[in-house]
Amino acid sequence: MKLLNHIPAFLKNKYFLSLSIFGIVILFLDKNDFFAQMDRRKELRELEHSKKHYTKEIATERKELEALKNNPATLEKYAREKYFMKRDNEELFLISEKSDNSKN
Repeated sequence: MKLLNHIPAFLKNKYFLSLSIFGIVILFLDKNDFFAQMDRRKELRELEHSKKHYTKEIATERKELEALKNNPATLEKYAREKYFMKRDNEELFLISEKSDNSKN
């Protein structure tokens, strides 16, 4: 009985105890606890960032596609740069650059 006399009154309150246990369960023990929510928010920010990046990439690719469809000069330039195509009366020389790692 002496132990119960030293405990403050608010700690003996059943509402305070219930609220405290509920808070502990919600913050630490639940499937959707505080730390899981923080991880999900971080993941959401990363996904939104990648969405912006890919949206910009899609817009760039669409512009390039329209240019390839509508402009024959752009189509020729693309074919020469990406696929090393040439005209019948031309010769094509490919020059590779040496890397900096090959210092002797």
